Amino acid sequence: MAETVVQADHEHGAAPAPPPRGRRGRRTVLVASALVVVAAVAVVGALGLGGGGSQAGSSAPPRSGSTVPVTRTTLTERTTVDGQLGYGTEIPLPVKATGTVTWLPAEGTTVKRGGTLLRVDDRPVVLLYGTLPMYRELGLAAGTRQNSGPAGDAEGSGDQGRTDETSGDPDPSGSPAPSGSPTPGGAGAGGTGRTLRGMDVLQFESNLAALGYTGFTVDEEFTDLTARAVKRWQRSLGLPQTGTVGIGDVVYSAGKVRIGHAGVRLGSPATDDVLTYTGTSRKVVVNASAAEDSWAVRGAAVTIGLPDGKSVKGEVASVGKSATAPEGGGGEDGPAAPTVPVTITVKDQKSVGRLESAPVTVEYVGRERADVLTVPVAALVALAEGGHGLETADGRFVAVKTGLFADGRVEVSGSAVREGMNVRIPE
Repeated sequence: MAETVVQADHEHGAAPAPPPRGRRGRRTVLVASALVVVAAVAVVGALGLGGGGSQAGSSAPPRSGSTVPVTRTTLTERTTVDGQLGYGTEIPLPVKATGTVTWLPAEGTTVKRGGTLLRVDDRPVVLLYGTLPMYRELGLAAGTRQNSGPAGDAEGSGDQGRTDETSGDPDPSGSPAPSGSPTPGGAGAGGTGRTLRGMDVLQFESNLAALGYTGFTVDEEFTDLTARAVKRWQRSLGLPQTGTVGIGDVVYSAGKVRIGHAGVRLGSPATDDVLTYTGTSRKVVVNASAAEDSWAVRGAAVTIGLPDGKSVKGEVASVGKSATAPEGGGGEDGPAAPTVPVTITVKDQKSVGRLESAPVTVEYVGRERADVLTVPVAALVALAEGGHGLETADGRFVAVKTGLFADGRVEVSGSAVREGMNVRIPE
């Protein structure tokens, strides 16, 4: 009876009964199995099963995807670290003047040779150029006969021995000296011969001449002619014209300076830390890891990245000798690695613009490999037996040895790798 009913339903146009559930399930399984097989082929190729030789996977059909050639080039490893642009570390001015500070310059002021650094007891402390510090008073030595010259010349009122823009050059033998005055380079007639000599005298006389006070021989002897030039210099500063330079009257530096912060206030006694200074050229300081500072060699070229995106050239000028641990200790990864200060100079100061202080980046060259075969790092595939390989355009896999990684490329070598061959970028 059931069979008749089924036939009638069919004959009256009823929808055919759906196929048995088990048949649909088998179709799904077959489709899935096919996908697994395709995936398995890809995996076998990528894993390089048996891929140690050039025949490995030679029967595999080519797959779609981009290919790139193996190229020969020079790989350069570049590393970027953080730095700070500024004028360098402020150091105290070696002021030896004693008394009360009566005037201080504004922070950031640039002082050149002959300029006033500060005033102590209302006397100027003058900047001169040199490397030898002021360690003694400079003047005519005791027992050396001074030239009194015409009346009043002892106080610097005379112009004998002076050279300026209007008087022209002095006589090669120096200014005429009255009888009894010491000759340049020697003791005064009838004197004891105790003329003050030394490299500090030469350094001071060089500065005095550079400021336009001449009429004496620039050498290692402080003579009467030197004293006369000193008096004229003192008169221009509003000082008593003694012809003697006190130990606290001048401060030497290698060049012009930029004033830092003051360590005292007006009215306070002059101390060793009364004023700090830096050079006038902007530079970059990097606290480099002491374990990774092999790049920090004096004279090494680096690239400085400024906040506005521009890059300027720099050069390593100095490397600290002592490593210190950063302030604040370490974090979750353990204690912070010790660092050494690396100072980098910028030859073209105009390239920095108006920036005086800013965080910057410093890029330096690490390792370099010249004339090597390279591919994009993305072209590498891992091999089941270990190491790396490349997939050729026709679907083969060849083993390679990797070298330096840099700029998104990697150095590769191997018997089956040649310049110009195309390799596939895995999808």
